[in-house]
Amino acid sequence: MNIVTAGSASFEASRNTITARCPGCGHLGTFEIMAESRDILITSMTPNAYGGMRRCPNPKCKMLLFFMAQGTEVLASYPPQRLDFDATNLPEAVRASLQEAVVCHANQCYTAAAIMVRKTLEELCRERGAKGKDLKERIKALGGKIILPAELLAAMDDLRLLGNDAAHVESQEFNNIGKNEVEIGIEIAKEVLKAVYQYSSLIDKLRALKKP
Repeated sequence: MNIVTAGSASFEASRNTITARCPGCGHLGTFEIMAESRDILITSMTPNAYGGMRRCPNPKCKMLLFFMAQGTEVLASYPPQRLDFDATNLPEAVRASLQEAVVCHANQCYTAAAIMVRKTLEELCRERGAKGKDLKERIKALGGKIILPAELLAAMDDLRLLGNDAAHVESQEFNNIGKNEVEIGIEIAKEVLKAVYQYSSLIDKLRALKKP
């Protein structure tokens, strides 16, 4: 058992696992302490926190994760955890834009993340041949080229405004461009891309299972 002392306190590090999404393979897992590793107890925080190193449980990954936690709550980690998204069937330019938004979000670069969410919409419109003098018109034209619920089409225009606010200061539609706004923006972008590129593929796989 690894015991780490800090001041007069002792800490049974081997009892502490953390649940995290691996920034390497993207899988959610339970990270356990390694036999050769020792944690550090941080007594200056209330309740006490601890920090150390864990390894991804995925045998194909095994990325090392450095972290600080209180109980089972991970306060910070490096490399930072990323929001998950399914890149299946996404065109390269669309995938790259959304992935960059996710990386920016993980590194707390929320303005940059919002801009990349907007760029994801730009790439979607370009790939689907939606024309217009600006993104607002291209999103409107996109509605005639793809099948989406009206709510998602309206949300795409809100994502456009979120990206505008991140890039400009003249006219602000949102009160803030921070963690919550960007997370919701990324989630909506993911749902739009699922509807455009992934649902039909999933249905085709199901139909392929039918008897000829």
